[in-house]
Amino acid sequence: MAPGINIAHAQLTYTNLLDYFEPRPIQNDEQYWSTQEVIDTLLSKPVLSEDEEAYLHLLSILLETYDDEQQTIPELRGIELVRTLIQEAGLKQRDLLPIFKHESIVSDVLSGHRKLTVAHIDALATFFELPHRLFFEPS
Repeated sequence: MAPGINIAHAQLTYTNLLDYFEPRPIQNDEQYWSTQEVIDTLLSKPVLSEDEEAYLHLLSILLETYDDEQQTIPELRGIELVRTLIQEAGLKQRDLLPIFKHESIVSDVLSGHRKLTVAHIDALATFFELPHRLFFEPS
């Protein structure tokens, strides 16, 4: 960060912002938190200029890209994944009624007596915001 520039209290041009904190692809947590600090400072301003909004958008993309790269895809698949997600989210079987329609179906699926249908997989992927492929049983 460039000394002498206070981005919290001044309207800065895009070039000034680049001089203050040069955006680069984030490679580690230290860079991540430095970028987040600049974002937080900009977000604390009551009004942002167009240049500040564009710069903020760029920094947000860098954070999102790093987050996406750090996100590990779980080894769990199918019913095992559903059971784990329910447990981690502190859900009850009845919380899945909008997906399965009947508590007996929820129970049968979770106990392994019934397979997930394509409709169930689609609804689970939407509900848990995960890729559909994770809900298919491994072959």
